[in-house]
This record gives sequence, C-alpha cells and structure tokens, in this order.
Amino acid sequence: MAERRSIFIGKKPLHAYVRAVVMAMEEGERELQLVARGATIGRAVDVAEICRRRNGIIAQGLPETVNIGEIQCSSEVFTQEGQKDRTVSVLTIELDGIGEVPSEEE
Repeated sequence: MAERRSIFIGKKPLHAYVRAVVMAMEEGERELQLVARGATIGRAVDVAEICRRRNGIIAQGLPETVNIGEIQCSSEVFTQEGQKDRTVSVLTIELDGIGEVPSEEE
C-alpha cells in the first residue's frame, strides 16, 4: 500500500486546511491523513468533520463521500538545547474520498 499524503494542521484558519484536502483530492489523491500536534488537535477534528459532511462552499469540491478512517493517538518528545524535554500529543486522522469530484461547470 502506498504512503498516504499528509496534511499537517497548524494555526491557519480552518478553510485553509479544508482547501488543502480539496486540492489534494482534485489531483487524484483520495487517501490522505491529517496530522496535528498539541493545541491544533481540535482544529484537525474540525477539518475532518467539515470534509466528511461536505459543509461550506469550499468543501463542495470534495468527492461524493469522504470517510474518516483510522484515528491514531500518540505522543512525541521534543528536546531543545538548554530546556527540559517536552512531550506533545499527536493525532493522525485518515480521510478516504470515494466517488467523483464535482466538475466546476455544475
């Protein structure tokens, strides 16, 4: 199985990440994963739900069905020189696009 394309969730507005998912799926990549660390985990869940429900104008460009696949929860330890090690939670959400992407002419 090929490696899923990863979209890393940061502090940009939600629509920026939804648009990234739409663009990837328009390019033919129907198996993606959202990766979020720490405080951005809630934003990743929101992006996944917007895509699954196809909410909003931007999300209308997604395939007919977007399924949320496996969700993985883990943690990473960050080491910075001169500072105490920090453990950060990581959430990975798999998205699978099924069906045709609507054409822009509709």
